[in-house]
Amino acid sequence: MIWRSAGWGRLAALLALLSGLGAPAAAPAIPRLDLKPYPAPAADQRRWVIQFPGVLKPSSDPAISANPADWRVELIVGRELEVDCNRQLLRGRIEAETIPGWGYRIFRVSGGDAVASTRMACPPDQPPRRQFVALGGEPTVVRYNASLPIVVYAPRDLQVRWRLWKAETSQQKAQQL
Repeated sequence: MIWRSAGWGRLAALLALLSGLGAPAAAPAIPRLDLKPYPAPAADQRRWVIQFPGVLKPSSDPAISANPADWRVELIVGRELEVDCNRQLLRGRIEAETIPGWGYRIFRVSGGDAVASTRMACPPDQPPRRQFVALGGEPTVVRYNASLPIVVYAPRDLQVRWRLWKAETSQQKAQQL
């Protein structure tokens, strides 16, 4: 029997894919990020966006929590500099604010142009090297939320990096004195 219908060819291809006999299906596309609620960056700034690909892979270590509610994201803002043996940091701040009318949080970076450094004498055989130097001060840590992006506005010459923190599953008792 010969099938001449164009519709049958499409149906046969679909059935082959579903049964695993055809070519493997393409990975589902990540939905396009909607940045309409977030303001455009100022002329001297860049907007950095961290979007998680759904729930990240839990740790294989049972001592580390697999619950995303126990996870945090550290924002690390800085730039590549030529450094010596001293410890350097950039002077600046990361401040959270809420977008009026939307309720979404964004982070704005100010400063980052002044470099502070210890002033030790470096060994003569240690050449300068390129290294990422971050803003000093307390780390900026935000809740992990796979549903919303983390949006950071920073001066053009700065970069934004991030690191994921996962809590231990065990809790310790504090001492009552």
